Formats: sequence, C-alpha cells, structure tokens
Amino acid sequence: MTPAIMFQGTGSDVGKSLIVAGLARAFTLRGLNVRPFKPQNMSNNAAVTADGGEIGRAQALQARAARVPLSVHMNPVLLKPQSDVGSQVIVQGKIFGNAKAQDYHRLKPTLLGAVLESFQRLEAEADLVLVEGAGSPAEVNLRAGDIANMGFAEAADVPVVLVGDIDRGGVIASIIGTLALLPATEAARIKGFLINKFRGDPALFEDGMKLIAEKTGKPALGLVPWFAGADRLPPEDAVALDSFQVQAGRAIKIVVPQLPRISNFDDLDPLRAEPDVTLEMVRPGRALPGDADLILLPGSKATIADLRALYDTGWDIDIRAHHRRGGKVLGLCGGYQMLGKRIEDPDGIEGPAGGIDGLGLLDIVTTLTSDKTLVEVTAMVPSFDTTIRGYEMHVGRSDGPDTDRPLLMIGNRADGAISQDGNILGCYLHGFFADDPFRHAFLNSLKARETSGLAYEQGVETALDDLAAHLEKHADLDRILEIARAR
Repeated sequence: MTPAIMFQGTGSDVGKSLIVAGLARAFTLRGLNVRPFKPQNMSNNAAVTADGGEIGRAQALQARAARVPLSVHMNPVLLKPQSDVGSQVIVQGKIFGNAKAQDYHRLKPTLLGAVLESFQRLEAEADLVLVEGAGSPAEVNLRAGDIANMGFAEAADVPVVLVGDIDRGGVIASIIGTLALLPATEAARIKGFLINKFRGDPALFEDGMKLIAEKTGKPALGLVPWFAGADRLPPEDAVALDSFQVQAGRAIKIVVPQLPRISNFDDLDPLRAEPDVTLEMVRPGRALPGDADLILLPGSKATIADLRALYDTGWDIDIRAHHRRGGKVLGLCGGYQMLGKRIEDPDGIEGPAGGIDGLGLLDIVTTLTSDKTLVEVTAMVPSFDTTIRGYEMHVGRSDGPDTDRPLLMIGNRADGAISQDGNILGCYLHGFFADDPFRHAFLNSLKARETSGLAYEQGVETALDDLAAHLEKHADLDRILEIARAR
C-alpha cells in the first residue's frame, strides 16, 4: 500500500491543517510526491479545483504546499453550513444536496464509498498521502457511520498520530482522555502523539511529555512551538476572523461587516497583510465605523439570510450613510448581490421560494439558479487597465442597467457593475486582491499612498517554507515517515 498517515486531533482547531501543510512542504522538499487528503471537511471557505469542483481552502493550501494541482479527491466530502443546523453537502466537488444535522448523520455511511474511491485515486499517484481528520475521534456520539476520523482510518487501514493543543490548556488530560475513550482496536491505531502551539521553555514540559508517554504507551513525536508565521497563511475557518487584530492609525481603513455565513473570506488576507491598511471586522451589535475609506461586503453561503441579518443589525443604515458621505462600497459575490435592488429565489435554492429587497445601491436584480459556477478565470479590469486572476464560485445571475458599466471583462463576457457615481462596485470574482499590481492600484484609488511593495503570494510561499523548517526542527519527521511506510 502507498505510505499514508492520518493526523487526528484532541479537538477542533488544534492546528491539524497547518501541521499537514507544513509536512506536505517538508516531505516535498525531501523529494517525495505528496498528496493531502481530508475525508470530510466543514467550511464555507472553499477553493475551485482544476477539475471543475470545489474543496476546503485548507486542502487547497496543503496542495499548494505539496506543489500539486488541486483535485476534488483531496476533500471528497465538504459541508458548507447554511444555518445553525443544516449544510450544503458537496461530494467529490459537486453539490449532492442539503441536509440538516440529523439527516447528514444518517447519510454519512452512504458516502464512505466515494471517500475511499477518492483516497485510492490519490494513493495511485503519490509516494505519501497525508490525511487530516476533523474534530476529535473521542466524539463517541458521532462514531456511528463516521467517515472523518477513525471510521475512515479503519476502512482505509491508515495509522494515526494524535495532535494536542497545549495553548488552550489541559493537553495532558486531553490526550490521555482521548485514548481512554477509544475502543482498544482504535487506540492501537494511534502510533504516537504530537503537541502543538507550545510557548516558553520546552524543558519545563519534559515531565509532561514523559507522563503522557507512560500513561498511553505511545511515543512522543514532537513538541512544536507556536509558529509565528501562521498569520501569513490563509485561515481555514471563520472562527479565525474573531482573532483579527485591528491595527489603528494606518493610512487606509477598510471595514467588513462580519455576516453569519461569511464565505471565501481569504479574499481579505492580502488586504490584512498590507502594512498601511487597517482591516476591521465588525461583529453584530456594533455600528460600522464612520471613518472607513471602504466598506467591503464579502461573500456569503446564504445571501438572503445574511442580508436579513445585515438589516437586523442596522448596517444598511450605516452603509447608506457612508455612501451619502461619498464613501466607496465593494461587494464580492454574495456581497455584490446584496448591493442590488432585489434578490429573487424562485426555486428555493437558499430556503423557501421568494425574494428580498436589496440595498438598492446598484441598479441590478439577481436571480438565484440551481446551476453553480465553479471556474478559475483571467479577467481585465478596465478602470485600472490591469489583468488579474481569480475564481468564480456562485449561484445566480445579476442583470440591470449598472452592468453596462462592468467592473471586469472575462474574455468577451462582462462581470460585475459600477454605479453611476463610481462609488459602488461589485463582481462575482474571488481572489483578485492576491494580485499585487491590482491590489496596489485599487488601494491607491481609495487614498494616495506610497505602494508598500508587499508581494503577497511570495509571502505565502515563504511562510510554507518556514513552516516546513519549523517542523523539521521540532517534530520527528523520520519517525512519522517510518510510521506511514509501515502501514
């Protein structure tokens, strides 16, 4: 069998995604042909693949780390939350349907075949497959029909490394407790443990590492210090948005309302990385600051529900006041749809059939359709006389007089709209702020400033190299590879 190893966590957000990304780059630099794999992911931050589907953004970063094209088989089941109890289910890159939590729990066993098929496809083209789990294998209430953790590991016969997060506290109990809750056959599948996000003097935790090894009978595979470069890499989950640090006093201020179903928020990362830009995420209950140079409405997985949330918060009043003061507003994908006069959903794509009045800042009407656009594109931005690359990931079509002033030209096809006064802009394209010349030109249009010289994409590559070196130093990569090969 192809060497493979799975990284499961004692809980969510212990750093599994970055561990796999760093290992993918490290083993690639060692000359191995690496593929990342996550059987089941839950995220509204997705990426378009070369084979015309979508996967979680974390697996896209891991594929980038491995220097291979994105494939739908790297994340065969993707859940995109549309409400607190229901998600859109994506299987091998395509929409499978919608399911509430209870319905999905019953659906999981039927998806194992697709998961194993995707895994076998990656095995056939790789020297090493690095598998990421989801949540924790100790969530025994979810074990029946599991495809995300031990259910997959047993079906594919893959060894496991257990990852704990020492930064949140209680790591000794969480590792020992996780193993104690597992059946003997599953506990035996765990071949070692790795502790992540350590701060301070490692000598002070030597006794802790020994205690865990003694209590579990599992070897320590590394005590990995906090990786300071993590903020240079795209975050996977919207939870990360809550930790954005507002750097006040910078030349340009961009304000983003943090809507409940925000999606593709990696659009914001290049702006946040600019040294002279303050990117402020505003949570419900707070007014949008009146001193913004730009209000940016991001993508949404549930546009109509998020627009209602925007009205409930009173942000529509703040946005209109900003526009009256001559301020600019940019809408991306779902945010673009919100800027129009009306959003119609005749087929009930996002819920009960119907529609909702938009903000009315663009003279367009959007009709949601069942067809989903998933494509990487190169576009021309006429107003900036520059070419950019990005991707489209949306349902719906927007038409109206303001589309006669398109923001983008994708070949002969117009995309987006600009208002008559030029201050309201929107389009369906994601990812274009990663283009350095366009981003610098766009920011200069908000306020004259000296171009920072930030090379965003190169910064991501450097961060991946740094992460690989970090893991080479602090984790036992030789032993990890030995475990994978002994599968």
